[in-house]
Amino acid sequence: MDVFQAITGRRSIRKFKTTPVEPGKIKQVLNLARLAPSWKNLQCWRFLVLTEPERIGRLFEAFPDDNPGKKAIASAPCIVVVCADPNESGVENGIEYYIADAALAFDHLCLAAYGLGLGTCWMGWYDEERIKEALGIPAGIKVVGLTPLGYPDQSPNPRPRKELAEVAFSEEWGNSRW
Repeated sequence: MDVFQAITGRRSIRKFKTTPVEPGKIKQVLNLARLAPSWKNLQCWRFLVLTEPERIGRLFEAFPDDNPGKKAIASAPCIVVVCADPNESGVENGIEYYIADAALAFDHLCLAAYGLGLGTCWMGWYDEERIKEALGIPAGIKVVGLTPLGYPDQSPNPRPRKELAEVAFSEEWGNSRW
């Protein structure tokens, strides 16, 4: 699969088969995620992988019941918690780059997983302190998001996207020729 197929074909998966993800595939996904670009190449991201059902179960209280991703956590054989150490990144123009750094690694992780036949779903609606407490994540580390990881048990249709002319401009703001 080439990068264009991965970008256009990847979907958020919220229902997984019970088949465990092979450790070699988990390692491959993490290895590709760590190759993402980062602010001054400081690589502030950290990945916490959960495969033990009781550890995954510790996450449930951190998600509101009306979060549709909560069911994805319950059905996935693996969860990857994507974290960042803000002290290993920087701030420019008021932008805290640890978020962008971790997001780039997270995207690499999602695309790599799709390329290996695995599903993911970026989740960000949770109680960070509960996750940190449940998993022993140190105080200075930020939880940027998490994803269930597993073999998809659904094939969702593409979600609608804004037209290119709405989001891309040429030479000056609002001037779109695309």
